[in-house]
Amino acid sequence: MDPVEQTPTELSDYAVLSALYGSLLIGTAVSARGRAPIANAELPALAAASFALSKLVVHEKVESWVRRPFVDEARGKPKGRRLRYAVGELLTCTRCTGAWSALALVALRVHSPAAGRAVSTVLAASAGNDFMQAGFKAICAHATRVERASDAPAPVRPVRRAA
Repeated sequence: MDPVEQTPTELSDYAVLSALYGSLLIGTAVSARGRAPIANAELPALAAASFALSKLVVHEKVESWVRRPFVDEARGKPKGRRLRYAVGELLTCTRCTGAWSALALVALRVHSPAAGRAVSTVLAASAGNDFMQAGFKAICAHATRVERASDAPAPVRPVRRAA
């Protein structure tokens, strides 16, 4: 990521995003008091769900309408200046968007446990599908390389004669 001095932003633009995230985080924490805690056993599903949600928002065509005001889709770069550019940076970074996704999923889980579990389960299953598809693709690519290597003619080696 480029330093602030090399972008059309100011520190205050990032401060606005940090303040918004912090406010939402504090609001979620405060409003969660007195509610049932999220079990540690649910954390892997929430992690996988935040992975899937951030990948969806940052990379998938179906969410281009969210990115379009902030991201030049052809170049995959933020557009505009100041806060618009900073939001564009956020929407081109799966790790950054993942933090916001995790906050949203945890807030949903805390405030509406059944809906939160359902959404997290769907997104976690989607993440599992992504990993299986990537694994299947890697296995197929490896099998293709092995097959091509076995079909290639053996290299011709010069015959050495005893002197």
